[in-house]
Amino acid sequence: MAQVLEFKLPDLGEGLTEAEIVRWLVQVGDVVAVDQPVVEVETAKAMVEVPCPYGGVVTARFGEEGAELPVGAPLLTVAVGEGAEGHRPAADPGTDGGAARAGEQPGAGERRSEGSGNVLVGYGTSEAPARRRRVRPQGRASGATAGSGTAGAGTAGSGTAGAGSSGAGVPGRANGRVRVAEPVDGPVPVISPLVRRLARENDLDLRELTGSGPDGLILRADVEYALRAAAAQGGRAAREAGPHPDGTVREQALAATAGATATGATGSAGAAVPPGDVRIPLKGVRGAVADKLARSRREIPDATCWVDADATELMRARAAMNAASGPKISLVALLARICTAALARFPELNSTVDTQAREIVRFDHVHLGFAAQTDRGLVVPVVRDAHARDAEALTSEFARLTEAARAGRLTPGELTGGTFTLNNYGVFGVDGSTPIVNHPEAAMLGVGRIVPKPWVHEGELAVRQVVQLSLTFDHRVCDGGTAGGFLRYVADCVEQPAVLLRTL
Repeated sequence: MAQVLEFKLPDLGEGLTEAEIVRWLVQVGDVVAVDQPVVEVETAKAMVEVPCPYGGVVTARFGEEGAELPVGAPLLTVAVGEGAEGHRPAADPGTDGGAARAGEQPGAGERRSEGSGNVLVGYGTSEAPARRRRVRPQGRASGATAGSGTAGAGTAGSGTAGAGSSGAGVPGRANGRVRVAEPVDGPVPVISPLVRRLARENDLDLRELTGSGPDGLILRADVEYALRAAAAQGGRAAREAGPHPDGTVREQALAATAGATATGATGSAGAAVPPGDVRIPLKGVRGAVADKLARSRREIPDATCWVDADATELMRARAAMNAASGPKISLVALLARICTAALARFPELNSTVDTQAREIVRFDHVHLGFAAQTDRGLVVPVVRDAHARDAEALTSEFARLTEAARAGRLTPGELTGGTFTLNNYGVFGVDGSTPIVNHPEAAMLGVGRIVPKPWVHEGELAVRQVVQLSLTFDHRVCDGGTAGGFLRYVADCVEQPAVLLRTL
């Protein structure tokens, strides 16, 4: 007898709490093997193909492409074991084939499929876990629209509802209204900090909601559904204290913001968006970059110093290296080698500030981040132990990480843990910039374009290859003398590469 197993979005590591569905790799009715990738998702750090730990027939999918799902939300259901072929849809692949019920798990004594071991962080597939069958409270349905990626009237995790839907069939919702629980003094069943923030920003009491997740877990979709319901039922400006006797929520002073959440037609102050204007969600990589830059400016008292340097000799040295036999050396690799040598002399800039302990943490290694522009936005891959690599090894690692960044294959581990960042914005054809420190690091070196300019060389005016260098640093870790000394040493190495011989 076939069993229907539910596969949930696993923990993707590095503290990530949600992911966006980019592309489904399977359809309802497809036969999948153990560990076969079934969906491609995008997190704030990387693109990931998610493998399914079960082998069988796909009976339902949850979430349209472009929808965001929290970790732990259902991704799909799979019929496994004997009779699984009977769970294929009889005709239209857009129907669920009468097979799956979201969230249903096999009994402890039933047959379980074999798995393959750990696939993603925190998710093992040695075998399907034995779980007690969960008895659903009265009024909570479990029907899932297979193939379309929707659950009942709303897209799971996406916060969108079908036109004209009443909400029937959505767990935790009845007759188009949000079911509530009696307010209790205990902990609120919420895991995601994003859910808490969304409720807090819209003045929504989470204790009055019944979650549609496992064991009553309140999901982002539940909060967004409550906001849409508030807007749809008249946009009242205030809510009476306490739950209504019929078990529905009387809307609070959240109707104005609910309208913006549901339709995107109003601004933060409630102003109508003029025709032709476009709203672009701050999510994925762009959202992560925005949050990190804003946090950097809030927390780090940064300052910037800069200097022009004659890079003619550096360019000649690189040309000489590449004229010899062996792999070619990139300019960014030489700049990285200069950075690591400068950090050895000025270790204050290879550090971070522990605000809780009120301590400066100085690192004994250099994990060098470098800014890379991709089609998905700005990312900062990290070269591990850059201080221990020579120019050839640095060139190879920069090339590997850059290629992975452009292809969207960087792992969360390759995008985190940096201690200092090198930003070569000269590739954009600009001379200078005041970089924002890559939080929680303490400094960033910016390099402009190298261009011919008039320059006084050996007492005479000449045309030289000139570059502007800038250093943005956390003023808590050092004073201007240290920052200036670091930048001057970098400039000296650019102007006279032989200075590096002292540290080789």
